[in-house]
Amino acid sequence: MTDPEPRLDMWQDLRSDLVAGVQPDGETFAAQIGGRSILMPIRALPDGVSGLASLILNQASFEVLDAITDQLSARLRMLSPDVIVAVPTLGLPLAEGVARRLGHRRILPLGVSRKFWYRQELSVPLRSVTSPDAEKRLWLDPRLQGMLRGRVVVVDDVISSGASIRAVLGLLQKVGVQPTAVACAMVQGSGHVDLARDTGVQILSAFATPILHHTGDSWA
Repeated sequence: MTDPEPRLDMWQDLRSDLVAGVQPDGETFAAQIGGRSILMPIRALPDGVSGLASLILNQASFEVLDAITDQLSARLRMLSPDVIVAVPTLGLPLAEGVARRLGHRRILPLGVSRKFWYRQELSVPLRSVTSPDAEKRLWLDPRLQGMLRGRVVVVDDVISSGASIRAVLGLLQKVGVQPTAVACAMVQGSGHVDLARDTGVQILSAFATPILHHTGDSWA
């Protein structure tokens, strides 16, 4: 028996023919962005019971990425950020698009690959819900530290448990920076609510999806 062909239509189109939520195939989820919808695959979490609608921004079509970026930029414009901090890896294309739309000349990217001039004290451990066993560190290039002035906004792709963003906030705290807001394409479940309550940082997103639960042959 051969494996089914992988689907290549995920995150590719802005559609008007989908009802938001789990789709009849029991394998995909539709989320609304500005009156239209994108289709995302559902990924089971290691517990075997819960699942997430998966968004991989660097595999999305430019049309979908632009729609998400437009939505998020409109929400951030009222905050008039001075600096856009980009969280690697999947937050980078979104942060760049947001910065361009807000009239910025550049972003401030964090890194997960240590360069020889980086300093250990400007790093923190990094984990996420989709890579819980990955041993990584998040780094701030010391040469960019002077850019962190005024209203700082952090941009990432997805907030689920909030673990990755807590690491980012911890890293910025090391250099005395409290961001004005954290912005992302998608929030999943209620982790962002806890994050905002615990840190006092405003959380903005283009759209939201729930944590899903397996029902046998589908998700709800």
